[in-house]
Amino acid sequence: MAVSWVTVEKESHFPIQNLPYGVFSTDAEPEHRIGVAIGSQVLDLSKIAHLFTGPLLAHNQDVFRASTLNKLMGLTKAHWAEARATLTTLLSADNPTIRDDDYLRSLAMVSMDKVKMHLPAAIGDYTDFYSSLDHATNVGIMFRGKENALMPNWKYLPVGYHGRASSVVVSGTPVRRPLGQTKPVDTEPPKFGPCRLMDFELEMAFFVGGPPKDLGNPIKIDEADEHIFGMVVMNDWSARDIQKWEYVPLGPFGAKNLGTSISPWVVTMEALKPFAVPNYVQDPAPFPYLKHDDPYTFDVHLEVAIQPAGSSASNIVVGDKAHRGI
Repeated sequence: MAVSWVTVEKESHFPIQNLPYGVFSTDAEPEHRIGVAIGSQVLDLSKIAHLFTGPLLAHNQDVFRASTLNKLMGLTKAHWAEARATLTTLLSADNPTIRDDDYLRSLAMVSMDKVKMHLPAAIGDYTDFYSSLDHATNVGIMFRGKENALMPNWKYLPVGYHGRASSVVVSGTPVRRPLGQTKPVDTEPPKFGPCRLMDFELEMAFFVGGPPKDLGNPIKIDEADEHIFGMVVMNDWSARDIQKWEYVPLGPFGAKNLGTSISPWVVTMEALKPFAVPNYVQDPAPFPYLKHDDPYTFDVHLEVAIQPAGSSASNIVVGDKAHRGI
């Protein structure tokens, strides 16, 4: 097992096997820049861009001096793999390049308690998929009753809608309870006022990258993994009472675009590979254009805690979640 020269506590989420990307700033250097988490430190990639000297990245070092991950994500999967391999080498216990260079190490290593995290990318579009059977069933029961929980198309095609990219925010950003129309009593006219059924959703989201294709030229299912850069934890805030009244016939609107919180660190698919498990058996079998045999379901342990004002936090969801990325 690889070990880093950076001290990493046993319970840390950021061992050398993870190395997620994020965008951060500090009071001393307020400009946004790309970093990688290792233990309780952030490695500032803008300070070590010159060390990416592999055959693919030697002429693309500018991506590590950017203020978002977009340029890096726009490269190929092979570029991403070379970047991760370089970082793993530089941070390994037996590599002296940064470890023994006091000046470079003081420039490049930043304590996490001194950083402010930002959105990792400029998000141009955001699609919300309804990919969990349990989630789809529970929400369906909420809106349509147990007998009509799943719509007929759910087991055949990827059900999704376009969310509002402009209200995707980094974790910790306050989200305001929305105003909207609700119809609490079926026999009475709707009312306008604050949401009274504010809900959270424990989800995972992936960032899409890679060289773009021409409009109308689809990404085939066996090419999809070449375009998935990494994953974040996501909370898609939901005003359920507003959603119930507004979602027919065109789907969610104000109830689902009030805010979507994502974790600041993007865990790469390469880091998640050891946690891949066999795919779910799909019944009915998917159409050929949606069928793939490689394991792209990941065993990820997730939990939710709620902390009301003036109270301590308490866990309300604890367990494993296998999430299908495709």
